[in-house]
Amino acid sequence: MSQMSHSSRPAVVLLSGGLDSTTALAIAQAEGFTCHALSFDYGQRHRLELEAARRVAAAFNVARHLVVTFDLRAIGGSALTSDLPVPKDRPLESVGIPPTYVPARNTIFLSFALAWAETLACTDIFLGVNIYDYAGYPDCRPEYLRAYEAMANLATRAGVEGARPWKIHAPLITLTKAEIIRRGLALGIDYGLTHSCYDPTLEGLACGRCDSCRFRLKGFAEAGATDPLRYAS
Repeated sequence: MSQMSHSSRPAVVLLSGGLDSTTALAIAQAEGFTCHALSFDYGQRHRLELEAARRVAAAFNVARHLVVTFDLRAIGGSALTSDLPVPKDRPLESVGIPPTYVPARNTIFLSFALAWAETLACTDIFLGVNIYDYAGYPDCRPEYLRAYEAMANLATRAGVEGARPWKIHAPLITLTKAEIIRRGLALGIDYGLTHSCYDPTLEGLACGRCDSCRFRLKGFAEAGATDPLRYAS
């Protein structure tokens, strides 16, 4: 990955280690931002993604990679933070909010990003949300991001006294998974560094059957590319 000049404009990038957040990081870097990657160890079932986030952050030579730890298992309410089963083999066109929705997760993540960005004297935050593949997640919608921007400009010193308003960048918001993959490959991303599975095996293999795996596999197929991730099935 290309190295960034640290004289360029800083940005905080939410980095899960998955396909989408990695692509968002690549886009931010390509647009000339000095990227500060922010990941979360929140008690998620698929903590393997943090290893992927570290690989990605190193490959992109980010200015800093910060991992914040807290435990959302105390709240539960999601298949990712409780003993609820992760849905497998369900129709990709399923409607409604899926069991893998983590209550208020993006609001929590963006709050940490907002706080860190203020200390970095920056007002740009990138995240890899997308409305097509995960239409069931209420915190992946454009209207949510606009509302969060408005809140940030009211609730922070940077918003009240700063020269620039807050900007929440969601460069993948209207792209299909195939379009995201094509964009990432054009930017030189090695998707073998990433991890997407919600329920990996003890050996670290992707299950191939959860919603995230199936959207990923469908995206690579439609993009005419080979997924370098290792699958159990």
